[in-house]
Amino acid sequence: MSLAGKRILIAKPGLDGHDVGAKVIALALRDAGAEVIYTGLRKSPDYIARVAIDEDVDAVGLSILSGSHVDLVRETARCLREAKADNVKLFVGGTIPHEDNPALVDAGAAGIFNASQRIDDVIAEMARVLDVG
Repeated sequence: MSLAGKRILIAKPGLDGHDVGAKVIALALRDAGAEVIYTGLRKSPDYIARVAIDEDVDAVGLSILSGSHVDLVRETARCLREAKADNVKLFVGGTIPHEDNPALVDAGAAGIFNASQRIDDVIAEMARVLDVG
């Protein structure tokens, strides 16, 4: 599955300092043809939204292991809406209990991924949501 022509921002919001998963996904997205921008660690939802706009991305992927995934997705989605970037798809991955999925969708997540998923499946789902042929 190719993500050629798509620009995707990978971000680590909140205080979580573990970024191996984010880097693995960033490399996989790059290998699938996407142009990937990585913000680094401990970025605020407001900062992430501003970078998303400045970089004119198609999607933002949040990598969250801290347990505050619902709040961080909700806040990042709010910041994107306020910046008139409603068209940017928001994905979240990390240590996410399945029972939190409905709250994440309500908060604005277009896709939810966890560590047990295969990378090929993550890429395929992102391509489907981003409407890549």
